[in-house]
Order: sequence, then structure tokens, then C-alpha cells
Amino acid sequence: MRGRSSMRNLTACIACLLIVLAAMSCGKKEEPPPQAETPQPVVTKSGVAMVSLPGGWFRMGSGAGGETDEQAHRVYVSPFYIDQYEVAQEEFEKVLGRNPSRWKDPKAPAEQIRWKDAAEYCNGRSRAEGLAPAYDPKTWQCDFASAGYRLPTEAEWEYACRAGAETEYFFGDDASRLSQYAWFKDNCTRRPGAVGGKQPNPWGLYDMYGNIWEWCNDFYDEDYYRKCPEKDPRGPPSGETRVLRGGGWNSRARQCRSAYRNEEYPAYTDVCFGPDIHGFTGFRCVRTRGAAGQ
Repeated sequence: MRGRSSMRNLTACIACLLIVLAAMSCGKKEEPPPQAETPQPVVTKSGVAMVSLPGGWFRMGSGAGGETDEQAHRVYVSPFYIDQYEVAQEEFEKVLGRNPSRWKDPKAPAEQIRWKDAAEYCNGRSRAEGLAPAYDPKTWQCDFASAGYRLPTEAEWEYACRAGAETEYFFGDDASRLSQYAWFKDNCTRRPGAVGGKQPNPWGLYDMYGNIWEWCNDFYDEDYYRKCPEKDPRGPPSGETRVLRGGGWNSRARQCRSAYRNEEYPAYTDVCFGPDIHGFTGFRCVRTRGAAGQ
């Protein structure tokens, strides 16, 4: 009897202790998670404004109601630098000595740009700053380990555009607010506006929506999201078309969503007989942070 009584007393003591610990835990204030690195503006040797983005996980794509090629999936991107503005005509001409844009304006984005034109600009800008070019001019393969400039991967572009948001747009789901951040079909003047003419996203990046479609480095594959790696996806190894993101001045609001994907032949030559997107393509550059030579 004495042994049973002692066991009951021990059980009761343990139960009381657990209750006290639980009460203390409820009253204890949880420590906030470590604050993520804050994106910082930087200026390159050639005077171009960029933003230094931390690496991180994010939800890429969209859920119900999105397009068939926008399947939501979890992705990690490594830290990188990205141009704060779309490449303007004056900057494109300074590097390559030509300006193929239809609507000539030094402060407007370089448009009517083929994918190869954008890659050539990246190499020229790298050489101007004493960096090893990221693109092989014979194959146009990208060396992601290079310290030179390149086009963003599709994952990097969306990560930068979202700025931590999981909504349709980085400002929420209400498309009626888009005109504050973008030149698009509902408010455009039938041509691109000067870069930086609208409000930036929370990470200080301008014109991520509208104005001109922006080239990514990736080849396009409608089903790529179903088979891509979780960390630093770089698109299929080959393809006929390349990815475009962000929408243009003639795009509907839905086409400017963070997850919306478009495609184009990288070397189209005739804007007169091409689809609606021809003539509205430009780009911005990125650099891999921590690459050799930095």
C-alpha cells in the first residue's frame, strides 16, 4: 500500500510541475525570428544603380486561377545584384554604340531588343568594368560562376519582383492599384515611359510591371515548374523561345502579375509581322553576389 501511495504522490507532483511549466511557457514572449538582410542600393563602377538582394526561399508561381504554366512551387535563390531600373536607351547606346529602339528617348527603356542584344550588352558592360563576361559569344551559354553581368533567371526575376509578397502583385491583389506602379494598357500613352516614372516595389526596384517586357536568361518550357530543382533553377538546357516577364505598356493588368510568364523567339527580326509582343522587349541586368573576381 505504501509503495502505491508513493507512486501516486510522484505522479501528482509531475503533473503539477507540467502544469506550472505550461503556464510559464504561455506567458513567455516568443523571440522574433532573425531579421532577414535588408536589400541595399549600390552603384557600379560605370555609375549604374543596382540593388543588392539577399538570398532566400519564396513561393514561385500562382495557385488556383493562375495560368497552366504557373504551378506554385517552393524555390530558393542565392544572393544577387539587380539593376534598379530597366536599361535605358542612353545606357544601351553608351555600351554598344547603337540604339535599335523605335521610340527614341534617352531616358526611356531600350526596347525592340532581341535576347542576343541584351546578352551582348551584358558582356560589354562587364568589359567596361574589368569583369569577365558571363556569356560565351560563340554559344551564348551563360557562366553563372562569372562575376560579369547577365540576364536574370526567371526565378531571380520573380523573387525580385515579389519583394517578399505572395499576392498577385507585390502591393496586393487589387489590380486597380497597378497604375501607381506601372505603365500598362489602361494608362499608357501608346509608348513606353521614362524609366523610374512610377513608384518602386518595396525593395526599391522600378518598372517591374509594365513599360516593357523584360528578357530572362531561361529558355521557356510550359511544364518546367513541375520538374525544376528547388535551389537556383536556371531553366531548361535548351529551347526555341526565351522567357519574358513583367508585361509591357500595351499589356493588360493580368499580364503584369508577378507570376505571369511569356515567351519570345530570341532572334526575331521582323517586328512588323510578329505577334503583339514584338517591339516591346527590353531588359535589366543582374550579377551573382560572391562570384570570383568581385
